[in-house]
Amino acid sequence: MQDFALVSKKVVLPTGMQPALVVVQAGRIAAVLEPGVPVQMPIIDLGHRTLLPGLIDPHVHINEPGRTAWEGFDTATRAALAGGLTMLVDMPLNSAPVTTSVASLELKLAAARQNLHTNVGFWGGIVPGNAAEVEGLIAHGVLGFKAFLTHSGIDDFPNATEADLRAVMPLLARHGLPLLVHCELSQDDDTWKQGDKQSYPNYLASRPRSWEDEAVALMIRLCRETGCRTHIVHLSSADSLPQLAAAKAEGLPITVETGQHYLFFAAEDIPDGQTRFKCAPPIREQANNEQLWQALQTGLIDFVATDHSPAPPDLKQLDSGDFTTAWGGIASLQLALPVLWTAAQPRGASLVDLAHWLSANPAKLIGQDDRKGQIAAGFDADLLVLDEEATFTVTEDLLHHRHKTSPYVGQQLRGVVEQTYLAGQIVYNRPEFISLHQGQVITR
Repeated sequence: MQDFALVSKKVVLPTGMQPALVVVQAGRIAAVLEPGVPVQMPIIDLGHRTLLPGLIDPHVHINEPGRTAWEGFDTATRAALAGGLTMLVDMPLNSAPVTTSVASLELKLAAARQNLHTNVGFWGGIVPGNAAEVEGLIAHGVLGFKAFLTHSGIDDFPNATEADLRAVMPLLARHGLPLLVHCELSQDDDTWKQGDKQSYPNYLASRPRSWEDEAVALMIRLCRETGCRTHIVHLSSADSLPQLAAAKAEGLPITVETGQHYLFFAAEDIPDGQTRFKCAPPIREQANNEQLWQALQTGLIDFVATDHSPAPPDLKQLDSGDFTTAWGGIASLQLALPVLWTAAQPRGASLVDLAHWLSANPAKLIGQDDRKGQIAAGFDADLLVLDEEATFTVTEDLLHHRHKTSPYVGQQLRGVVEQTYLAGQIVYNRPEFISLHQGQVITR
């Protein structure tokens, strides 16, 4: 592994963006120096391009083993590198088996080995009846646990009840591990399916904000009672923001993410029959999403994650446009940075902000903030080089996901990832992958 240095007029550091010389030795950042300081190693001049910490996405559905036809470690982590993502955390579904036991985790690890192009960690799952597996999953290195409060979409990962959560949250609190929660307390009412099956407003009305708000209230209460680190995934309801602000002000260990699609799209702009936009919770109205933006920019929402949840095109019901039967999930992993940058820049956000939302704060959730998510001495040399002003139109042939179905196809985005470095090795130099299978399994 060769030692070298990167120099740029625009390096995103924890303290802000400034000119810097970043020295890389043995896969780590050895020093961050002023440009012009003499060093005894090759220097790569990035010119006008910006150097950022590699992105971390803690909310990705890779679907292997068992549903590899939906995605898989090879294609997901290849797409990640092309998007500047140097660390992913795989959700415990929609693989088969789901990651709710030590035995199923071992199957997932076996599938991942030799197929990782970027670093990957794993969440364990909390479902009814698996509390006895939690200690074993912790011992095998999961970074935390995920639970649903509503039907997950697949029957082999049923939703946890309040009693299930009370059984495991004190244990997670003792270990200092987070519980990630899909917050919707749904009601058994399928009458909406008797309406216009192609109507997006009909689908939107079927999953009201109140479902999220009630679920968030429950998790705040359980967080307060147990002291368990609690993380609200893909928040879409702005009505939950006041109670989350109060919980944080109280000092509760609660964090929040939203998704790029809730910040980029608005319900008013989604045509009927366009099931590629279907996700749960749904993309809501523009006024709601502007409040999410305000919460992100003030720090109430901690970061942004893709919730990359792909499926074969036939499951998206593209031909019928039927929202009642289409799979809910958005493929977007490779586009995490340009989607957010395109929407953020007109709102006055900077690349320093994006580094917090896509690198530093996700690193805190997964317990890797002492080695990942920043350009600083002692941190892993996981880096990306960005042409921040370059634009491109998303086409299917640009995407490295297994399936190319995405609502972002046809969108013009800003910010082109030119290079990705993993532990000091260049692994992507647009459009070429330089050195594959360099990713590692990351544990606590």
